[in-house]
Amino acid sequence: MAVRNIEIMDTTLRDGEQTSGVSFSVSEKLTIAKLLLEELKVDRIEVASARVSKGELEAVQKITTWAVSENVLTKIEVLTFVDGGKSIDWMLESGAKVQNLLTKGSLNHLTHQLKKTPEQHFSDIKATIDLAAKNGIQTNVYLEDWSNGMRNSKAYVFQYLDFIKTQPIKRLLLPDTLGILTPEETTNFIVEIHQKYPSLHIDFHGHNDYDLGVANVMNAIKAGAHGLHLTVNGMGERAGNAPIASAIAVINDFLSDEVSVNVNEKALNKVSKLVETFSGFRIPVNKPIVGANVFTQTAGIHADGDNKNNLYFNDLIPERFGRKRKYALGKTSGKANIQKNLQDLGLSLNDDELKKVTQRIIELGDKKEVVSQEDLPYIISDVLDSNTIEKRVVVENYVLGHARGLKPSTTLQLRVEGVLYEAHAQGDGQFDAFMNALKKLYKTHSKKELPKLIDYAVRIPPGSNSDALCETIITWSKDKKEFVTHGLDSDQTVSAIKATEKMLNII
Repeated sequence: MAVRNIEIMDTTLRDGEQTSGVSFSVSEKLTIAKLLLEELKVDRIEVASARVSKGELEAVQKITTWAVSENVLTKIEVLTFVDGGKSIDWMLESGAKVQNLLTKGSLNHLTHQLKKTPEQHFSDIKATIDLAAKNGIQTNVYLEDWSNGMRNSKAYVFQYLDFIKTQPIKRLLLPDTLGILTPEETTNFIVEIHQKYPSLHIDFHGHNDYDLGVANVMNAIKAGAHGLHLTVNGMGERAGNAPIASAIAVINDFLSDEVSVNVNEKALNKVSKLVETFSGFRIPVNKPIVGANVFTQTAGIHADGDNKNNLYFNDLIPERFGRKRKYALGKTSGKANIQKNLQDLGLSLNDDELKKVTQRIIELGDKKEVVSQEDLPYIISDVLDSNTIEKRVVVENYVLGHARGLKPSTTLQLRVEGVLYEAHAQGDGQFDAFMNALKKLYKTHSKKELPKLIDYAVRIPPGSNSDALCETIITWSKDKKEFVTHGLDSDQTVSAIKATEKMLNII
């Protein structure tokens, strides 16, 4: 049986932007559009809804100008409306050449929202399609609320399809608008349409209200769908849309005998992180494929099994997605996890030393829960009471000043390789003043460039109470690589200083 190629249409910039609180700037939209087409290599992108705002128009104009220069203009799509030609005028001004026309896919929506008969609606749709064709604009049609239409007004859906098959459209876009379909219904509904209208190109647009988005995507393909609508990180209204990373992994691993896709798996994580940054829509740590923890083994028995013929590996190898497997350090990690982290750091311990370090990490895990790879050298140094890994940089003393009406200030003493240095600085807060003093010292006495602080998180460790220690987690970036350091203290600023001291020794 010949392998079918499935078109992937990414709608992060249109449907994904309907995520509550998310709004991309013009430059962000252009950057994401380029990444989606050039690096992720999706087949098409839906970039906006017509007539939304001046900013939206400017974004589409920037994208279409770039698309013309790269000869990919037909891959740029815009959601339009049956509105007497207003959307077509907007399309012409934007430079886009493909409209995804929103029409009614259920009798309930048609009757109560438009208050029109099917015949009146079909006449309006035909006029819009004719006007688009006259202006050189290609048309795909959305059947809004199609899934409820198939459940409750199937006769209307087929009446609509009898009409639309006579029109010069390229694709039929079938959305599960309210995310209500089961996988079985997805299969049955698409099979029925595919058999009755074999000449129509069918796209499936899944939502994730019951967390069935990817399962429905899988069944839509099996039922004969020709294309899928997906979003980066599963962004979208309510519970979001079917996520592109999971959908692509499922297709490649379970449906490769039947279908293929053009998407570049290795770019999934990179694009995911960029969209997370631009949108402020945080990825859950356990989100399949792109979550921070999904390639982290926590249990020691799993790390041991990985050492013995990869017993705990599945087909989701992190390298496929431009990622790397990690081994967590904590009370359940055991010696095998610790050995994996030591290998990454280029360190080795004998059996007795390893046993002592393991016991200390278990103790820390009981209290703190989070032990990072960067903590290992200090744990080793403390446990073994040796100078094998010495602390070359020490924050010797500091005075943190904060007075009403005055800028916060810090006087800092730093001992580097036994030599004491001192500096004073002000800042917007106590830690900012500390960092400014540190930068002064490094600028004056060192050729090293300090890493850039890119994320700063403060929390009370799980299980703590009001008297518990405060944990500060700082993410740094140096030479295009990121690393994380932790600090623990009863004072938030001091815990941040401890995390910074660890960074200084790492670099």
